[in-house]
Amino acid sequence: MLPPAWVGEDTNVRTVVDRITDRGNQFTVGEATRQIQGGKATLITTAGEDPERAVALGDQLLEVKQAGGQGQYLLGTDKVGRDILSRIIYGSRISVIVAGIAIFISGAIGATLGITAGYFGGWVDSLLMRLVDISLSIPIILMALVLVTALGASYQTIVIVLVIFLWAQYARQARGETLTVRVQDFIARAKVAGASDARIMLRHVFPNVFNSMVVLATLQVGFVIILEASLSFLGAGIPRPNPAWGLMVSDGRELIISSWWVSLFPGLAIMLAVMAINLLGDWLRDKLDPKQRQV
Repeated sequence: MLPPAWVGEDTNVRTVVDRITDRGNQFTVGEATRQIQGGKATLITTAGEDPERAVALGDQLLEVKQAGGQGQYLLGTDKVGRDILSRIIYGSRISVIVAGIAIFISGAIGATLGITAGYFGGWVDSLLMRLVDISLSIPIILMALVLVTALGASYQTIVIVLVIFLWAQYARQARGETLTVRVQDFIARAKVAGASDARIMLRHVFPNVFNSMVVLATLQVGFVIILEASLSFLGAGIPRPNPAWGLMVSDGRELIISSWWVSLFPGLAIMLAVMAINLLGDWLRDKLDPKQRQV
């Protein structure tokens, strides 16, 4: 049986108390985790590498700026002593990865079905558009709670929920673009030349739909980040102890009066990220959308 990582071979009760109460010489878990063998100190991790290890003994719920000039934690710590700044930075990677995977899969599925529906028309169009209507009518929060209960909270579950909710919007956008493209002269010439339907959709229709798909995807990144944060806030998103922004806001909801920084800074991170991505989406729409360029 090994002692706690911050306890050395020469540590007694007195030195433990001194280390915990010594404000001028604080020990974080990342700094104090050492190998016990041979009494040799070996650095295991730092707060920047693993925000779950960013714990300072006796430093729970530190404010952003302390009277004594404390600057070790720029954005303070949460109720268990984890550094908020490092968790926000680490959580940004989670939000971007989840949003990127969900949007890529949704775009691929939606574009394929939308182009197919718009190109063939008839009963194929009617069937696929009814599936789109059904997908858009599903309450996303309720479905997320059901899937989390059935499958358990995980990255896979939240991606599945987002894909089920997002693909229909890409399908509807792709169908509308395809209905315009399929009546063009170059499509008729391709059919006369003997090109197959699959080749026409891939080589001639898809390139004309791609720009609008990129614009839609960019505009949806911010929405997906907010949706993922909302699901995490309700406990139906990213599982603990991962530092998801929504979970961080949820952790501070009971402390919003006395310890406002626990929820405020993750909330600001969500707002700034969504604002920046929406501005990028507006710029791409102006550059890539032919209708906007004509104006």
